Formats: sequence, structure tokens, C-alpha cells
Amino acid sequence: MWKVMIVEDQAIVRQGLKVILEQDENITVTKVVSNGLEAIQVLEKHLVDFIMMDVRMPVMNGIEATRKIKQKWPYVKILILTTFNDDAYAMEALKEGANGFLLKTSEPEKLIEAVYSCMKGGLTIHDEVAAKVMPRLLKRSGTPAMDVTLSPREMEITKLIGEGRTNKEISKQLHLSIGTIKNHLTQILQKTGFRDRTQLAIFAVKHDITD
Repeated sequence: MWKVMIVEDQAIVRQGLKVILEQDENITVTKVVSNGLEAIQVLEKHLVDFIMMDVRMPVMNGIEATRKIKQKWPYVKILILTTFNDDAYAMEALKEGANGFLLKTSEPEKLIEAVYSCMKGGLTIHDEVAAKVMPRLLKRSGTPAMDVTLSPREMEITKLIGEGRTNKEISKQLHLSIGTIKNHLTQILQKTGFRDRTQLAIFAVKHDITD
């Protein structure tokens, strides 16, 4: 069973999230706090597997708390949950190591799905936020920083997927058959542990594997 902490400054929201999450038999909310500083203080004594973190809170906001927590407890999964559909918040949260970014308008089942996704190594971003974040991330460039090793060809395909290319477009650009591209994609997903090309695309832009 996964131990979850809710970090939210509004009591009624905290209680609502707790009720929603504990509908799943694999989730138990062991700690509920009102700001990022309290979350860190709790982690010093009681470790959890997953944190559902608000962005705007007094004392210490969710972005700063995410940065500090990931530095000291990198294995703890953090999902940012906010009412603000702001791509700047999302980009900053991902930069600090957040494992997902959802809006509070999400359906209850989506919150539970996000916990499962994050705990399995996935990266969950609310559709409305992703639509604004992806174009900005695709403009970034830099040196890849990954925990997996991809071949030059796999890296090239990952880069093109991160740029939003379809299998047909990748096939045409690399002069390979669509079947070959699909085989490479299967290998890439197995190596990275992602379940689909959407998660791979987010992975690509997060790690600057794009032009």
C-alpha cells in the first residue's frame, strides 16, 4: 500500500482529496499538512511514497517544497495539483522534479490514475496544461541527461517524437520503414519504462532531447 501525504492550505480541499484517494485500496493518506515547510518537517520523521502538492501556499509554496524534497528524498513522487492553469507553474514544477501536474478540475478517478502513473515512473500532465507547455518546451535545447542508455538511432527517434512527429514523418525523414520505426519505438519504451509515445515525448522535452 502506498503512503500518501496531502499538502494543501485549504482544510476542506485536504479532506476532499483524502476521501477521494482512499477510495482506492492501494492508497492510504498517512499525513495531511497545510504548507511545504510542514511537509518537509513531516518527512524528517515519517517517510511517504507519494505527495499531492498544492502550488500556492503560505510559508513555503509547492514549487520550493518540491525542489527541497527532491534534493533530499528523490525517490518520493510528487504530483502538483492546482487551480491555476499556468504553463509557467507547470514548467517550473517539472524543472524541480515533479512527477506530474494536474488541475483541481480533474475528475476524481483522474487523481487516482495519476498516483498509479507516477508510482510506476510515469509523468502525468493535465491535457489543458500540456497543450500550452509542450510548445514552449520544444523550443529548448541542451545536453541530454538520462538514467537510461539509448543507441544513436533510438536517441534520434526519441528526439523526433519529442518534436511531435508521427511514425510516418519519422519514417520519411530517416528513410526507414514504418515497421522499423515501430520496432525501435517498442525498444525505447521498454528501456525507458514509459507506456506510450506521449510520455516519451514529455520525457524528451524534459531532458532537452529536442532542437
